[in-house]
Amino acid sequence: MADLTEESVFATLQVIVEEVLEEEDIQLTRDSTANDIPNWDSLAHVEILELVQRRFKIKFSLADLQKPKTVGDLIDLILAKSSK
Repeated sequence: MADLTEESVFATLQVIVEEVLEEEDIQLTRDSTANDIPNWDSLAHVEILELVQRRFKIKFSLADLQKPKTVGDLIDLILAKSSK
């Protein structure tokens, strides 16, 4: 995806999380973790990462999946993967 910005990635990630968790108005921040969001369990995590890969047309390696601890980390990883 061309011309991705942190804001556009965050907005798309917000939609993905709301879709997967089937909840509206989830308050994500760069510092949010899965533990901060109700219903964000391991299955939801896998679904979120799968949708992220599809929407942004990127592929995460196993090593990549160990990196993100916060939503901000995931945004940074998406931007890094998208720029390649």
